[in-house]
This record gives sequence, structure tokens and C-alpha cells, in this order.
Amino acid sequence: MDKISYIITVLLVACFWCAVQGNAQENQKLAQTGLQFLSVVSDARAAALAGATTSLSLRSGSLFFNPAAMADTGGFIDVTASHNQWIADIKHSTFSFSIRPASGDYGVFGVSVQVVDYGEILGTVVANNAQGYEDIGNLTVKGTAIGIGYARTLSDAFSIGGQVRWVRQRLGNSIIIVDSVTRVSKENEVTPLVFDFGTLFKTGFRSLTFGMSVRNFSKEVKYEQEGFELPLTFTFGLSMDMMDFVSDRSLVRSVVVSADAVHHRDFPEQIYMGAECNLLNVLALRAGYVTSSDEAGITMGLGVSQHGLQVDYAYTPFGVFDKVQRFTVRFSM
Repeated sequence: MDKISYIITVLLVACFWCAVQGNAQENQKLAQTGLQFLSVVSDARAAALAGATTSLSLRSGSLFFNPAAMADTGGFIDVTASHNQWIADIKHSTFSFSIRPASGDYGVFGVSVQVVDYGEILGTVVANNAQGYEDIGNLTVKGTAIGIGYARTLSDAFSIGGQVRWVRQRLGNSIIIVDSVTRVSKENEVTPLVFDFGTLFKTGFRSLTFGMSVRNFSKEVKYEQEGFELPLTFTFGLSMDMMDFVSDRSLVRSVVVSADAVHHRDFPEQIYMGAECNLLNVLALRAGYVTSSDEAGITMGLGVSQHGLQVDYAYTPFGVFDKVQRFTVRFSM
């Protein structure tokens, strides 16, 4: 490890720790954030590992976790698409694309798209009738986030990355009754800019890797009068291939263990833990666990890859909400 990378890493970890402590002291209130769809994991590999991916490379999909890890993309282009059957029939979908020109001499450029469809909701307005309300038709509630990211390897050990996203959430129109005959329709929509950034550090001891990320950094937004914050998270993670200590890799090619310590703005700290066993570079078996969660806990999944194409699946028991299933397709060349 060169001296510059070491100094930068120590400074970043120190800044991260100070930010976490400062936020924890100043922000004792919980559940004060909006646009929660930004925190939902749709990537099947990440979900199977319980989200413990800050120090792992998901190629272009790293834009949703730690943009710095996108620097480890090996091919010229990478495309990732995911679909998440979330609770209450809510549908989340993500798409990411990255390009690595000149064998990475200019870094890796990426684009991410995140879409959530809450379905249709019956709209009503207060009325002076026997029911006390009138139907005004169905409301369509949707959220979208479109991002542009960049990652670059500064040395053999150290990478940085960032992303800026344009986020839009539309809650439909509300009807304001001015008097008995006058009604005003108001559109409920917010469109903040959101910033994500992170670092990745390879220690040089076997495959031990550290990652740090800050996600959903934005100014306060509001629909009408009362403002709210976005779900800002600070994450510090590490990972290592346990097969580094085994000489025979004929069948089991890797057993990667990862863990993330996560500080949320809107609920208590959590630990994400995951493990992935790769067999013959074809089949990957995964499992994970999330601490301090009321409904989510154990996660599991698998992936199959061949000739640059990879298909992943994740299954998450979700307590009273039954189960959550996620599917991801990746292609690199």
C-alpha cells in the first residue's frame, strides 16, 4: 500500500466516523425521512447477501451501493437489469449501464435508473353528503431516479466514485375545496438532486477489501408546508475470500464473506452480513442476515453465470408481509 492511499483512507474513515457520530447526536428523532424507495434493494445478488455489498463490485450495479466499486468493472461494457416484487404489490425495477473506455485509463462511466410503481390508489375528497366524501378517480403514485456516475482507480489499492441523481416522486393531484362551487387541483411532486459517493480500498492482505459509501445526500424537500429529509445512509464494509487460505480451488472457486455497518438517518444502526460460495465459476450460492429488523432477517439466493451472462435470484422471508422475490440479469463483454 502506498503512503498516499494510506493517508487518504485514514482521512476518509475519520471523516466517516465523525459524520456518523455528529448525525447520531444531532438527529435523535427517527422515521423522519421521505422518498423511501431510494433505500429499497432491487439487485438480487445484493439482496441475497442482505445488502452487505459496500466492499464488493457489482459492476454497473455498484451505482446503487458504492459507486467506487464500479471501478472494478473488467469488461468494456456492463448492463444490469433487476426487478423486485416488493411488499403490498409494490414493484421496484432498476437498470444500470457502464462503459470502460481505453481499458480503464479514463475511469468507468455509468448510468442508473430506478423506478417504483405503487399501483393505483382510490382518490377521494371531503364532501357534504351522506358518505362524507366523493370519489375523484384513481391516483397514480410513482417514483423515479435517474443518475450519472463515475469511478476511477487511483492506484492498485484505492478507488473512488460518485453519482448524481435526479429524483422525482409524484403522489398524484389533490383537490382543494375553496368554496361550494370552486375546486382547485394541485399537483404533489418533488424533484430533488441526490448525491452518492464512496471509496474502495484493497489492503494487500490476501483479498481483504474495505469500502465506504454515503448515499442519498440531498437538501431538505417539501410538498406543501412541512419539509422532510431523504434517507441518508453512511456505510462502512469489509469483505474477504476465505479460499485465500485454501490451495485446492478445483470445485469451490471462492467463498466471499462480507459485512457492512450501516448508520441510517431514520432508524437505528444495523449490521448486514453475507456469504457467497462460487462453484466452478458457474453456480453461486448466497445467504445473508440483517440485524435489528422487525420483519426482514435471513436472506438467501443463487446465481448462474456463463459466457458473460449472469442470472441472479433472491428470496427474502418478510414476516407478516409474506415474502419478497428479486430477479437480476447482467451482461458484460
